Amino acid sequence: MKLTTIALSIGAVLLLSGCSQKEVYKPENVKGEWRNAGHLSASITQTTQTAALLDNGHLLTKDGERNIKIPEEYRLLNANDAWVITESPEGDLVLFPEDGSDAKVTFEFKRQIAAASIQDDIVAVLFGNNEMALYSLESKKLLFKERANAPIAVDSRIANPYFIKELVLFLTLDGKIVIVNSELKQVLRSVVVSSDEYFNNITYLNVIDNHLVASTGTAVLALSQKEAREKYEIRNIAYTAEGIWLTTKQGEVIALSPTLQFKAKKKFPFAHFVGISVQNDRVYVLEQEGYMMALTKNLLAYDIYDVDMDSDNKIFVGDGRFYFDDRYINIK
Repeated sequence: MKLTTIALSIGAVLLLSGCSQKEVYKPENVKGEWRNAGHLSASITQTTQTAALLDNGHLLTKDGERNIKIPEEYRLLNANDAWVITESPEGDLVLFPEDGSDAKVTFEFKRQIAAASIQDDIVAVLFGNNEMALYSLESKKLLFKERANAPIAVDSRIANPYFIKELVLFLTLDGKIVIVNSELKQVLRSVVVSSDEYFNNITYLNVIDNHLVASTGTAVLALSQKEAREKYEIRNIAYTAEGIWLTTKQGEVIALSPTLQFKAKKKFPFAHFVGISVQNDRVYVLEQEGYMMALTKNLLAYDIYDVDMDSDNKIFVGDGRFYFDDRYINIK
């Protein structure tokens, strides 16, 4: 079944006098323009959680721009310190060395790939039909395969498999985390994040000190010694050792503890948030009409700044930067 995606809605829509009118966020007080900014060599054309692709084929990682050329028609899936992971137009997995050399590796799958990650000799692939597989990077042999329920439709923000030593966490398209031991080649456990029927794929995962946080578009899971789940209509999420901060479709910024205990909330009516980053003592959230809120971590105080960006920009969150179009702003 073909994997379909959904773009997130672009704000609240009200029917007024028989006409459709979009309400947008309008701040009461703006402190000024955020001027700590810079430029890229080209505009962003593709984004993932780990990297982005520019119009000139260059790779953008969380540390900045890299002079690595990726063919224009390829889809960026993931990137790490060794490999840039892409899907070719033919449905092959194509790995480009992160050092920019020509020693690329191709797995001829000829099928739709949803996500992929690499650690040492293990290549973890999640296919568009929700099938999970492990391959050897050196021999290209299939090491493990596990079938799952094929999704009807998914959110375009698809999280890549996550490695923890010999464990591979497959973040499925139907709201589960499937934990596989890559040495034993077997499933150890499956954890449900959400059981919604549509658009229920895992969109975010991070692990800090054996404490896992994962989310779909409608739920967040915290997993350590115990499991905790809460329902939110999530746009963006950030997790540090201090806590979890998320933005919602209702224009809220919410602070939670690492175990999902509610701490604080601040609402910005009609705001459509497109990015979040926690830096030092502030939580920075980017709003699509060209505003940035810099909030204290307890959400009790904040400043709003103008940002020179268009509402349809693709956003990539780097290490202390928001990237969009052909430029970025520093927030670190």
